[in-house]
Amino acid sequence: MLRLEGLSKRFGDKAAVDAVSLTVPRGQMVGVIGRSGAGKSTLLRMINRLTDPTEGSIRFGDIDVASLRGRALRQWRSRCAMIFQQFNLVGRLDVLNNVLMGRPFHTPAGRALFKLWTHDDKAIALGALENFEIGRLAAQRADTLSGGQQQRVAIARALVQEPDLILADEPIASLDPRSTRVVMDALRRINRDYGITVLCNLHSLDLAREYCDRLVGMAAGRLVFDGIPAALTEGIARDLYGIEAADVLDPNGPHARPSLAPHPALALAGS
Repeated sequence: MLRLEGLSKRFGDKAAVDAVSLTVPRGQMVGVIGRSGAGKSTLLRMINRLTDPTEGSIRFGDIDVASLRGRALRQWRSRCAMIFQQFNLVGRLDVLNNVLMGRPFHTPAGRALFKLWTHDDKAIALGALENFEIGRLAAQRADTLSGGQQQRVAIARALVQEPDLILADEPIASLDPRSTRVVMDALRRINRDYGITVLCNLHSLDLAREYCDRLVGMAAGRLVFDGIPAALTEGIARDLYGIEAADVLDPNGPHARPSLAPHPALALAGS
């Protein structure tokens, strides 16, 4: 279970995140919603310790995340995988090696440094790629892929870390509608099939309502909504998004997406 207590991050006089307290049970898929600048990305970056909190605590089970240093912090980042809007792949490497970069804490340091991956590591990485229907791209350079394909590679890399928690920071912001659906289906499948807790920053309310079990709304760094998708009324949405609410709530508006059937799940090799 993830617990945040009075979590704040200040940059000078500005509070990017202001005294947020939140408990997330294992296995939930949580959509973190709100307009740009609400503090969503800063919140996820503090949980992963890419930025340090100014105040408050972060606990995962019996781990005091805010106090971790050195190897213990690196281990936490292995258990708490991060997926970014920009994909963060190494373009000159092939897809398989990009995915294998999620395996260092499951492989001896020397082997990982020189990319001397074991047969089991390669089987797990290929299984993850097949899980997202891109196994055929394993030998292709990452920088030749479409945006949606690159994001699926990034999700496969996160999955082979064998994490307890996945933090997805606006993972669909730069994708077309079809790729958006594929990526959101992939995140939901990870959550449902493997029981991995997922926190996903999203701007689109229609997608957040469809894919997430719970929504957490932020405005000006504060937590202003926490509940099931059905409890998010138009009035609350207007408080979160202002004049943008009409668009993000309208099922026929610019954020609407056609409904597609989810992909069949395939088990990871070696799992």
